[in-house]
Amino acid sequence: MATEKDPRATLIDLLPKFRFAMVTTTDEDGALTARPLTVQDREFDGDLWFIVARDSSFAAHIAQRPRVGVALSTNDAWVSLAGRAEIVDDPARLREYWSPAVEAWFPDGPEDPNITLAKIDAVSGEYWSSPGGVVASIVSLVKSKVTGEPYEGRNETVDL
Repeated sequence: MATEKDPRATLIDLLPKFRFAMVTTTDEDGALTARPLTVQDREFDGDLWFIVARDSSFAAHIAQRPRVGVALSTNDAWVSLAGRAEIVDDPARLREYWSPAVEAWFPDGPEDPNITLAKIDAVSGEYWSSPGGVVASIVSLVKSKVTGEPYEGRNETVDL
């Protein structure tokens, strides 16, 4: 469990709370492009996994420029990660992550040759969190408004 003095552990503890991520890549002209992707692996070990189409702009972007940004949020926590992405062909892992929700996006199933995995190796991250969850966040916001004191949240940057 994370402690106030261990920002890396706090970041790692926060990551399983997130189901969706906005992943930002750089296109061939240098423009930033963000798209929503579903986080597939709930145990964070430094990598994030996503199911993607092999012929997608996402796959094309990371083939040319693998550095990516990942933004995740809930009602009381926000995380930004920087990392390197790659396409990984791992049929067993793809089948492990497969679900009816994934099938809504990829109706031909995990055997579709256009479906693959993207792995993002996170190298650094930053988080913002509100201690005590949503109710405590509301109390802190009201307290800040009444007293004029800054909001009491946590923010740390860590290398992964």
